[in-house]
Amino acid sequence: MKTGALKFLVCPPCQTELKLEEKSRKAAEIMEGRLQCSSCGAAYPIIRGVPRFVNDDSYADSFGREWNWFSTVQLDSQNGTRQSEETLDATTGWTAQDYKGRLTLDVGVGCGRFAEIVANKGGEIVGIDLTSAVDAAYENIGARERVHLVQANLFSMPFRKESFDLVYSIGVLHHTPDTKAAFDRAAEMVKPGGGLAVYLYDRYGFSNHFSDMIRVVTTRLPLKVVFYLSTVSVPLYYLYRILKLGSLFYIFLPISMHRDWRWRWLETFDWYTPKYQWKMFYPEVHRWFREHRFHRIMMSDEPIRMSGRKSLQRRQHPEAEAIQRVQQLAG
Repeated sequence: MKTGALKFLVCPPCQTELKLEEKSRKAAEIMEGRLQCSSCGAAYPIIRGVPRFVNDDSYADSFGREWNWFSTVQLDSQNGTRQSEETLDATTGWTAQDYKGRLTLDVGVGCGRFAEIVANKGGEIVGIDLTSAVDAAYENIGARERVHLVQANLFSMPFRKESFDLVYSIGVLHHTPDTKAAFDRAAEMVKPGGGLAVYLYDRYGFSNHFSDMIRVVTTRLPLKVVFYLSTVSVPLYYLYRILKLGSLFYIFLPISMHRDWRWRWLETFDWYTPKYQWKMFYPEVHRWFREHRFHRIMMSDEPIRMSGRKSLQRRQHPEAEAIQRVQQLAG
């Protein structure tokens, strides 16, 4: 943890500033210590360089295992591609200029694949994750100058509302108990005039039904068993590439069709292990953006990728809005 994180970290229940008690440090990083709330007295440990606001992985423990097992597979700096950068760009529509000098929140940082890109583009990035994935992220990018990592629950984030210029969540919100409530928490973190972008699974397509049926079994199996079962995606990829036969197989047993075998294994494991995996329709996600005063809403192709800018004006009382609309029509 860097001391600069104190400018945005607060006690989740009472939203009070935190006092740092340092035990050990490595260069600019505080490796061990705790954060003490001066109001309610709550204390949060700093362990292995990461402030911890939760005690366990809760419903998302599979992701903690996943990102420690596959910690570098999707990092552009490790695999020599621009795939993570391209996914971030396609989801957000933001440029390097949008990030430069701005504070950005990554909701569900995982191994740090997207946070790495933001830091490369000159942004200051705060990555939160409920799980031990933050340890993999810290190993990958934690020591970088403009990177902050926090283990916290997105339903009780240790930040004040409207603290961030940009907020994104890619492939995370649909793995929570309530996707809409998770979206609400992310949207509340955006400053007026700031941007929000999300990447969610869509509910379109016939194969979704079969993957959901398979998940009834796989989510009840030990994670290590599914870890090894997911290796079936490595050879099946070549069978599925046979046009007609492969298309039929894919409907009944969907797997990742990524060209890289490690990425394919990771994604297949990712599909079949999370406790929660909700799927959305475009209109409902668009409505969520509008409810939080976002405009200039951009939609991309499947899966659901959507972004927008939060209005600079505060929302009026519903009655006042109705009167204003009548006056506009009359005028």
